[in-house]
Amino acid sequence: MQGNEVLQRVFLNIDQVSKITGVKKTTLRYWEKEFCEYLQPQRTDTNRRQYSLDDVHKIEHLRHLIEEEKYKSIGVKMKLGLPDPPEAESG
Repeated sequence: MQGNEVLQRVFLNIDQVSKITGVKKTTLRYWEKEFCEYLQPQRTDTNRRQYSLDDVHKIEHLRHLIEEEKYKSIGVKMKLGLPDPPEAESG
């Protein structure tokens, strides 16, 4: 169990996560905004992203849904049970 606790404290930066998952850094930033209810990496005091191993698993799941199963953003939100923000009203 102690090894599991150590793994829960492991944090990766955006460059490391990009290399591990094969997802571009710009895409990671976009997904953080688009799926903010699902993916919320921690931030350091200097506002740098710190991804946990749980975040990495979430990113891999998003990548699978988007790139392999061909879901659009709205479909991913529905699949994950996330709320879709209301469309901006014109006028």
